[in-house]
Amino acid sequence: MKISILTPTYNRKKLLKRLYTSLLENSKYEVDIEWLIMDDGSTDNTKEIVKEFIKENKIKIKYYKQENQGKMSAINKLVTEATGDLIIDCDSDDYFTHNAFEIIKEEYNKYKNEENIYGLCFLKYDQNNNNMGNEFKNIKTTMFDLYFKEGETGEKAIVFFSNIRKKYKHELEHNERFVTEARMYHKMDEKYKIICINKPVMICEYQEEGYTKNIEKQFKENPYGYYEYFKEILQRDMKGVNFKKRLYVIKHYILFSYLVKKYNSKIINGVTNKIVYFLLIIPGILKSISFRNKKT
Repeated sequence: MKISILTPTYNRKKLLKRLYTSLLENSKYEVDIEWLIMDDGSTDNTKEIVKEFIKENKIKIKYYKQENQGKMSAINKLVTEATGDLIIDCDSDDYFTHNAFEIIKEEYNKYKNEENIYGLCFLKYDQNNNNMGNEFKNIKTTMFDLYFKEGETGEKAIVFFSNIRKKYKHELEHNERFVTEARMYHKMDEKYKIICINKPVMICEYQEEGYTKNIEKQFKENPYGYYEYFKEILQRDMKGVNFKKRLYVIKHYILFSYLVKKYNSKIINGVTNKIVYFLLIIPGILKSISFRNKKT
């Protein structure tokens, strides 16, 4: 079994050593490891650090470089280069548990021949050994149902079956540099399901400059991608999605549709009643005005 680890990085040379060490620790489980790194224009000698890893010749490492095109562009390119049976996106502030690949190997052998499955979804812990979300309620589900109908929260570690993952990419709109991963997951949900396993395989340490820490900045800089994301959610079967989640989606659809000047009230029809709609539309418009006027 071969695993391709995809890591986009920007000025994170100090963190790459930790991830590298965790990969070495997992190499004892008779797994062929391929680590693909995309340097997105780093200025902190990331290339030199990676060269040292490559020189050690302990695992297969491929280094690529692009100039400030963003995380999603980096992942799209690395997916095309991956040759493993499995693909795992692993940010530079993430690293693997000491027995992650043993667990992944065991679960992959269990489910690899099951039809219409695009991967395995594991738990992700923080550095204090706390689960970053809830435990899974169902073994087989979709990412949309997991977060919008089953009450899941927090990040997960997703192990993709390579033959399915290579059919999809992160769709960037209007030369934007970021789009939520969930947009691609939801497209995969249309044909496939994912197996959920209540075991941790990855540890995360959020950085102050990371994407998740700066969500409002991401919203403002990438409105077209978020507009498409929330529009696509509203066009899905919302049966089973609770009222609070519906409000969240509608509010953000209104916000981004006004930011990109593509508002269409028909998309909201059937998702909620007119009273709720009118209660949300004014705050949504005001928020879009605030976004336009606020400095990044």
